[in-house]
Amino acid sequence: MLDLSAIWQATRLATPLVHFITNYVTVNDCANITIAAGGSPIMADDPAESEDITGLCAALVLNMGTPCARTHEAMLAAGKTANRLGRPVVFDPVGAGASAFRNRLVLDILQHVRPTVIKGNISEIRFLAEGVGSARGVDACPAELVSEERLAEALVLARRLQAATGAVVVISGPIDLVTDGATAWGVDNGHPLMSRLSGTGCMSAGVIACHCGANPAAPLEAALCGMCCMGISGELAHEQLGDDTGTGSYRIALHDAMSRLDATLLQRRCRVRQLA
Repeated sequence: MLDLSAIWQATRLATPLVHFITNYVTVNDCANITIAAGGSPIMADDPAESEDITGLCAALVLNMGTPCARTHEAMLAAGKTANRLGRPVVFDPVGAGASAFRNRLVLDILQHVRPTVIKGNISEIRFLAEGVGSARGVDACPAELVSEERLAEALVLARRLQAATGAVVVISGPIDLVTDGATAWGVDNGHPLMSRLSGTGCMSAGVIACHCGANPAAPLEAALCGMCCMGISGELAHEQLGDDTGTGSYRIALHDAMSRLDATLLQRRCRVRQLA
């Protein structure tokens, strides 16, 4: 079994500062899950300061959830600064394939910024890899979700995008897929209720960035650790729900679970398998 405990411990010891240029729908959840995961968030989306803030941080998250010209300019400036300084960049192309405007901005970022990790659902990754969009807004096409039967197809897409960008590629879904091109891994942690909360994907990008910021030389392992932490927290949160609770309580329980996770629990509950 892959041992991710050292990655987790390094993150908790480092308390990495993570710069988010993200969407206004999930910004608070991203901030709080970052704290729960052992990091420290800062949100700065004005081009006038995005470079300076990135220079202070251990990692950068670029999230396309609510794109506009102003934040796009800030993303380009911050991303170029992170590349110049050697800081990890986690790119979350939320809704890629949904509109011509969004698609143009996503592709422009990839042209000018080198992401360390690209994390998206299967529809977003398909658009980046093939130029074909099947997204339902910010959600993946249900028929394309990564299942055991579709795992090989998803791996082909992930490897194609990895080869084109050099980034570690993460495809989130019922099975999370993570590859650096040389190896590929499946993460079987998580719970279906996570898909009924807005922002779990955005939160995952933040958790990955925490681990990348503390472990910049190990982006594959950092991405795997981030996805495992998120999936395990989703499982633990569901176990805390009573018969009279719903998704609001689940959101709180998810943050609680992340904040109480430790290296021993992570290693005991993580379900990671090598695919290639």
